[in-house]
Amino acid sequence: MGRRSDAREKMLLSAVGLFRRHGIDGTSIGDVIADADAPRGSIYHHFPGGKTQLAEEATRRAGAVMGGAMAHSLAFDGPAATLRLLVEQFRNELRNSDFESGCPIGAAALEGGGTPAARLAAGESFTAWEADIAASLWRAGLPMDRAEAMATTAVAAVEGAIMLGRAQRSTRALDRVETQLIELVEALTAES
Repeated sequence: MGRRSDAREKMLLSAVGLFRRHGIDGTSIGDVIADADAPRGSIYHHFPGGKTQLAEEATRRAGAVMGGAMAHSLAFDGPAATLRLLVEQFRNELRNSDFESGCPIGAAALEGGGTPAARLAAGESFTAWEADIAASLWRAGLPMDRAEAMATTAVAAVEGAIMLGRAQRSTRALDRVETQLIELVEALTAES
């Protein structure tokens, strides 16, 4: 049983990594099988819904992992430090992949036309991240409507900066977004 779940887990992790680099539409089942070093028939054993199911589950998994790390950091470090950490992780992802790898949730949101369940999962992940950031800002003293607006701004700015970074082959957009978001969050929470 452990072996079966290991193979499934390897395929999910491979799918997340490939989606980061090539998007859902640019990743084939064969790519996932090769990257996971899995037997060809195993993908349909673990994901009977094929690529659609794999894309949805990989997006949900990546969103939950990222969301869990974010929620933990928000609880212990606060919103400004969490945004710094988030930007730094994506900055490293861009640099370490020669600007080929971005956010798997963003990939699902942009390319999920053939996989609407993955697009839905991406939307749910973004909504959860916004809610966690907003709750942290609210705990720091912001009124909830202001906290929610700032949370949406933060998620949208970081995701947009990742796209710019890939296209421009630079971390400049992330660097600028980080500076502006941290200044804004620190100013807003200091006022509260």
